[in-house]
Amino acid sequence: MATYTRNRLLGAAALCAATALGVTGVTAGSAAAVDAPSKIRGDYNGDGYVDLAVGVPSATVDGKAEAGYVNVVWGGASGLGKHGSTTVSQSTAGVPGTAEAGDGFGYAVASDDMNGDGYSDLVVGAPDEDTTVGLSVGTVAVVWGGAGGLKGGFTAANGNFDSSRYGAQLATGDFDKDGDNDIAFNAHFDESSSVRMRPGPFTAGSPATLERVAGWHFAGSTALASGDFDGDGGDDLAVSYNGMEISGTTVMNRASGEWKETWRTSDRTNTSLATGDFDGDGTTDLAVGNVQPNPETEQTHCEDRLGGAILTVYGKKDGALGDGGTACTTQSSPEVGGTAEADDNFGAHLAADDLDGNGGAELIVGADAEAVGTARNAGTYWTLASAGAGKPFTGPAVSQNTAGVAGTAEAD
Repeated sequence: MATYTRNRLLGAAALCAATALGVTGVTAGSAAAVDAPSKIRGDYNGDGYVDLAVGVPSATVDGKAEAGYVNVVWGGASGLGKHGSTTVSQSTAGVPGTAEAGDGFGYAVASDDMNGDGYSDLVVGAPDEDTTVGLSVGTVAVVWGGAGGLKGGFTAANGNFDSSRYGAQLATGDFDKDGDNDIAFNAHFDESSSVRMRPGPFTAGSPATLERVAGWHFAGSTALASGDFDGDGGDDLAVSYNGMEISGTTVMNRASGEWKETWRTSDRTNTSLATGDFDGDGTTDLAVGNVQPNPETEQTHCEDRLGGAILTVYGKKDGALGDGGTACTTQSSPEVGGTAEADDNFGAHLAADDLDGNGGAELIVGADAEAVGTARNAGTYWTLASAGAGKPFTGPAVSQNTAGVAGTAEAD
């Protein structure tokens, strides 16, 4: 049975993002739905308000320890948390599978319109799901959004060998540029590739084929993210990995019909990626969190990496990722709150959205091991704004000791 210490970190990162956004997350019908869906990503009942989904893989369901669920908080006119919440698990009617001890349902979550009906759907990974094939093979499920909220579901992929752990990381997007959204997910202990794609559409009668994403070095993948970094209308896939022989982040593009590498760094990275238009130029950019020194390579983007650094790589329309320049941000950067210390894990959790409506996305950064006063590992988050390529992001640090934030910063 897996032990999910990660659920607390996932929840903390999501709630920090929600605090900064004011509204974000997942819906199931408490707020009044409208006749036509909003087509907004993350709006599960189509009422025009983004909702919040938080995976809690350590949760007990029907007496089954660590079976896991997704906590769904509905957005609405009064903001996040004012319109109720619910949980979605493998014990929820219509959701594929059966809640079992150690499944870890909700270990990874993603949101996108997977069947083209205009409603966002919830994509959920349960990496330690056991099947007749073996133990911890993992599964990826889609829970359908609609006017009545989240109802029914569909199994997008099942692992095919022991400890393949399908669904520990997820990303969605139109990778093959055919107009249908696809799902990318990791597969552990696969020598030729640890990332696979389940192509859309996710409709009745569509083929349940899986496609390997090239790259043997993805065997230690730790994070996935998607975005159109070159402005060609199709999504690219970013993969961070800490393998036995090689570490870094690679961006892959499949618009030509086969996967091709378009950008790579050999910096050692940890667990987080985020995408957004940070400089407001209309092209998606990539943020790589908790960049750490890699003694096996001379390549480096961030010389000052004490406590972790965030590497931002800017996209450019009709160009390649990186053509727009790069930037490095640490707690030692000017106008970034906090103090850089070893093992802070600055950037261990990332999220991005345009919080102030100025056309450029802000970067929400979590550091779960940041000390607050004498409280070790109390955790801190930042809402950072881009100053453009070559310049670090800026923004204040927020902890449970910050005025107006509930609770008190305590060790661990």
